[in-house]
Amino acid sequence: MELAAFASAATGTSPILGGSACARVQQTRASCGTLEGRCAHPRAISVKDQRRDSWGRSKSILAPASSASKGLPLCGRRKNSARRFTLRAQGSGRLSDMFIEYYERNRVTLPAGIGKQTLLPVYRRIFADDLTPVMAYRRLVHDASGDPRPSFLFESVVGGDQIGRFSYVGSSPCMQIIAYQNDIQIIDSSEHLQHKLHVPDPWVFMRQLTEQIKVAEKGPVPEAFCGGWVGFGGYDTVRYSEPKKLPFSAAPRDDRGLPDLHFALYQEVVIFDNVTKTVYIVVWVPLEDHRSIEAARAHGWSRSEQLVRVLTCAERDHLLLPSSEVLLDPVEKPEPMRSNMTKEQFFHALERISEYIYLGDTFQTVFSQRFERDTFADPFQVYRALRIVNPSPYMLYMRARDCILISSSPEILCKTRGRKVWNRPLAGTRPRGSSPEEDARLEQELLADEKDRAEHVMLVDLGRNDVGRIAELGSVQVEKLFEIERYSHVMHISSTVTGKLRAELSCWDALRATLPAGTISGAPKIRSMQIIDELEPTKRGPYGGGIGYVSFDGNEMDVALALRTMVIPTAMRSSNGAWRVHIQAGAGIVLDSNPESEYLETINKAAALGRAIDVAEHAFVQSPTEQIAEDLLNSSPDAASVAPSRD
Repeated sequence: MELAAFASAATGTSPILGGSACARVQQTRASCGTLEGRCAHPRAISVKDQRRDSWGRSKSILAPASSASKGLPLCGRRKNSARRFTLRAQGSGRLSDMFIEYYERNRVTLPAGIGKQTLLPVYRRIFADDLTPVMAYRRLVHDASGDPRPSFLFESVVGGDQIGRFSYVGSSPCMQIIAYQNDIQIIDSSEHLQHKLHVPDPWVFMRQLTEQIKVAEKGPVPEAFCGGWVGFGGYDTVRYSEPKKLPFSAAPRDDRGLPDLHFALYQEVVIFDNVTKTVYIVVWVPLEDHRSIEAARAHGWSRSEQLVRVLTCAERDHLLLPSSEVLLDPVEKPEPMRSNMTKEQFFHALERISEYIYLGDTFQTVFSQRFERDTFADPFQVYRALRIVNPSPYMLYMRARDCILISSSPEILCKTRGRKVWNRPLAGTRPRGSSPEEDARLEQELLADEKDRAEHVMLVDLGRNDVGRIAELGSVQVEKLFEIERYSHVMHISSTVTGKLRAELSCWDALRATLPAGTISGAPKIRSMQIIDELEPTKRGPYGGGIGYVSFDGNEMDVALALRTMVIPTAMRSSNGAWRVHIQAGAGIVLDSNPESEYLETINKAAALGRAIDVAEHAFVQSPTEQIAEDLLNSSPDAASVAPSRD
């Protein structure tokens, strides 16, 4: 029933979307001229001629759709939409064949020394009732902010109040792949540059590397991420597969010089099972480096012993102690944040987007502005504060090349397990209520909002299109539609799109097909991104891309959409020790968007992350008076006999 109703949403009769909401979608389409021709599947509608109406808007004369028009998106053909939903997935076979051809055409010869390897897992399990992921990370990484080597901490809170089962900690990867546009650097475990090469598509290169890795046995390790690739692919990585429509030369100004892609290979991972209160220390040993399996196992056992000793050593735990209580009340005068554009420039960009909508170029474009703020709070302490202020399903602290990423993303970009692939668009937001009754009222208000429902339908269809490109024929499904997901401060409308990944394709193909998500680009995706290139003043970088992990064998991938993410370029740290924090936030601009409301939406989204900086500064940063008192105390002859107060 849900799927049939969803499929007929564009006809104006959907019981899910609602008649008036459908009318709004139809009205927008009518005013968008060639929108249907531009948004629809390229095989479905051919444009014979284009004219202008009396308002100067583009008006198309469309040729009849051919038999190849099976499966138009919602913004395409309107009739027989229930049948369209089924047939659309059946067209994915030809697209998958194109993916295979693309892979064969863009693969490269791997550098010498990067050959096949077979990994053997060795693990230990210890109690975790007196150890937390935060403590484990600080014990493994001596300087969480100053150490340039990659490391990560992944945690999760589901529904705003339930801790996810697994948390992950990793440091000291054995290899790094760093891409600046199409130029790749391969870094070894000692942080030395091993190889440099130019490749057509770094995503194809990542698939090639993963295919070199074989797992000898998995053993009794938990059904969780136990090792593999961890990193990010930025918003601009879509340019690898769309070099003509979205060339790097058309990208906005790059004022940070951050990588477009950075993934590190971790053969040592610490896994917290928050249900059983145990910790798995997993070490993967390359068999090629040892005379026998027994020798490899002995090496892994010795290394795991070293990690256990580090994890159970409490010498550095004093660095985690706060200097003040946690301040959860809003700061009266929070530190102002600077934007990369003025309010007038923001409004002018929205005017241009509205013109493009009337001309039929776009249905929705997600326009963003980047804020920045300086702070003396250590980035890892900011992450600790963010865990309190805004817990989410994808909480992470990641030290990457030239930057630190701190995120509390609520949204899956792409997830695979075995051959199943997930995509879960979120669109539509309301604040959480102060009581269960107010929560229920706000939920009903959100589900009844015409604009939010219409936009969500469009984004779900984009998700179906992305999954359909790499899924088996007829396997694409909308498993969940118009569900409410609650988080600590807000609730969202959520839907889940799934499919069965083609046997010839890999999880890297799935990730490449879904980047970037429609929720941060728009519809149609490519044209919206071209408009973003024209109007946004600076390159997005990690924002809007994906952050997550891929297992050694490629059978498991979980990548979050890089929303609600702080990017801290390490090269921009000032001489007095202040860190520069970048927070980017966007708003989906449609036909009837209110510029003031959209501007405030971006301000409020950024302020939510800025709140974590306020909490960290209050808890961990000493005031000048406190610093003077501590300096006097340390200089006193009796300092050794006096314990400093932490109140």
